[in-house]
Parts: sequence; structure tokens; C-alpha cells
Amino acid sequence: MIPRYQKITFFLLLLVSIAMTVVLVRLRERAHDRLLQGEDLAPTSAPAIAAAEEATLVLASDHDGTLAARLVSLPLPKDDGARARALLEKLLEFYASPQSTHPLGAVERPIGQVFLLPITDDKGNAARKTDSAAIGAAEAHSDKPQLAIVNLAGGFADSHPSGIEAEMLTVLSICGTLHANLPQIREVRFLVDGAARATLAGHADLARTYLTTEAVSAPAPTAASNGNLQ
Repeated sequence: MIPRYQKITFFLLLLVSIAMTVVLVRLRERAHDRLLQGEDLAPTSAPAIAAAEEATLVLASDHDGTLAARLVSLPLPKDDGARARALLEKLLEFYASPQSTHPLGAVERPIGQVFLLPITDDKGNAARKTDSAAIGAAEAHSDKPQLAIVNLAGGFADSHPSGIEAEMLTVLSICGTLHANLPQIREVRFLVDGAARATLAGHADLARTYLTTEAVSAPAPTAASNGNLQ
């Protein structure tokens, strides 16, 4: 036989447990209602979209082996590295279009990243080059010259048409576009999928450092064409 006081204690504990369960369920429902109400009252903020800006793309032409500056309007981020990447992606988007004068295959995300590093001398001091008139003009814009490391996607490099002129026009076009929009970028090096690569598609040397002013003053790789901006 179960003593009477134990039965009473058991039923009291059972009633307390039921009451606590009801209270907890109700509190949970109220908290959920407050959360939904807060979501309804919270203002919906529009995603940040960069304003469109005027930029210069230096476009190559396979017809006469020249480079020509073209003004475009496109949204650009504030960060210089992200800005450089957006410009180069737009440049390569032009080359993938049917009307391109320098046709290249369309590749998703052809530019992996663009890293900007300060140019330093052997002692680790920021280098300032004043022996070139073209570089001197850029000095007026920035006293901190930079090296751009352009990381090309492997798919872009692998699908690029082979040939010294076609490859060099792409390289000079990239250098020229960086020079036109970010004059503090004085030098450019290329990686492919984050690693060093000897050539772009068998000819253009990717093991060397390019001066951005080469896209302004240097001749193109054939005697019949040149790399001057028009």
C-alpha cells in the first residue's frame, strides 16, 4: 500500500509539472510573437550598390594591332584592388562580345584577384621613378607607386588564342587599362590560378614584370602595328 501522503505529494508534483509546462509553452509563444513583430517593424535597407562612374578601357584591335581608349560608365567599388578587378573584368567582357575587335572566349570570372603592393627599393623604401615623362605625369596623381599582381583564371589563359601579337595585345590592354584608371599602378605581374606561369598561351612572357607605360609608348610585337593609344 502506498501511503496517503505520498499519493498527495505525487499529484502535487504532477500538477506543478503540468503548470510549468503550460507557462513555458506560453512564454515561448510570446517570445516568437515579439520576434515576428520586430521583423515586421524593422526597416528594410536596400543593398549598397556602387554608383556608376566614368572609366577608361584600353581596347585592342587585331585588325591593325593598336590599342584605343574607350570611355565607359560602370559601377566601381571604392577599394583600389576591387576597382582594378572590376575594370579588368569589364575589359574582358568586351573581348568576349560578338562585336569585339580582339575576340577572346567568354570565361566565367576570368580575373581571380588583383593584389596591389607598394613598390620598394632594395632598402625597403618606397620607390619613386622620375626618369620617365610618362611616369612623371602619374607621379602628380600619387606619390606611392604600386605593383599590381593580376591573377588570371586558368580557364582564361588556357582558352586564349595563341600568337605573339594576340597575347601581347591582351597583356598591354590590361596594363593600359590599369594605367588609365589607377595611375599609381606602375608595374604589373601576372599569375595564373595563383601560380607563376611562363607564358600566356605559348608566347607572351608572364615571368617578367611589365611597366604600365609600355601600353602607352611601346610598340606592339609586329613591325606593322604599334601599341600607342589612339
